[in-house]
Amino acid sequence: MVLAACGSSGGALDANDAPEAATITPATPGTPPTTEPPASATDPTSSSTPVSTTDPTSSSTAVDTTDSTSSSTTVANTESLTSAEVAGADLVGRWAHYDVVAYEDDAIKTLIVSYGFNDLSVTDGELVDQGSFCFSEQRTDQPIDTSLSDAATQAIRPPPTPLDVTTDGTITIRRPATPTPVGIHLDDPANEPLPTDPNDPRIVDDDDDGNPGITVTVEVTTELVGELYIARREIFAYEATLTAPDRLEGTVTDDSEQLVIGASDPIFLTESDWRQHPDPAKSPIILIRVDDTWDCERLAAERNALFPPTPDVDW
Repeated sequence: MVLAACGSSGGALDANDAPEAATITPATPGTPPTTEPPASATDPTSSSTPVSTTDPTSSSTAVDTTDSTSSSTTVANTESLTSAEVAGADLVGRWAHYDVVAYEDDAIKTLIVSYGFNDLSVTDGELVDQGSFCFSEQRTDQPIDTSLSDAATQAIRPPPTPLDVTTDGTITIRRPATPTPVGIHLDDPANEPLPTDPNDPRIVDDDDDGNPGITVTVEVTTELVGELYIARREIFAYEATLTAPDRLEGTVTDDSEQLVIGASDPIFLTESDWRQHPDPAKSPIILIRVDDTWDCERLAAERNALFPPTPDVDW
């Protein structure tokens, strides 16, 4: 998920190019392994270091994700199962979500960092991802602070999406892009383009703040603060590999479209040609398995134990 501070971006991804979903049958019915509140992190500043956690209210201990020989990480020790059964058994459950999308145009470079959950389940023989968002951060290479309210971030509601699953020594999942409108109502988000008219009657106040679309706050100085009102068609995909029993790592691809509706002051109305940085390493995604009781409040409280520090623009 990304929400640019200003301007507009285009180039919609063709939803018909999405990969076919894998057929999944869980190897063992029941609930997935559980990750309890983080008690310690070997190195919370590293994106490749998993979290070992213990909940004093529970008699169960989370899976030690530092064991690279675990059968839930590789297929080698599960030869009696099909690759689909391995993936279904290992991935079903709630995963805490962290992703970064690096954007740039001729005037500004921006990082959008998003947090939320991916709930993976088996539906009609397919491994399905139901994503949700909680809060977000933004960084630029300019002396400008931009931010999005939690209500605006949570207004992005992707549809449940079948995942493509492959097993070649490790398990990899791929989520195809599912165009998702925010700040505007589209009857067919996958094929209906975002309008170019800021007065389009389909624009809605999705963050319930009394302004059209969703609101981005822009702070140039402490005296110069304003708001930008936008609508989006989020076109977001990711690929991630199981690097430990409770950890998926990969990269995200974003080709979202944005319509600037208005601003609190004309000074904040600027046009941009946003594009994702071509280096995939600048747009990572990390998913950490947690239990079903986790919500946005707990994710915010545990953020530093689960994920690396918020990056800065470094290019």
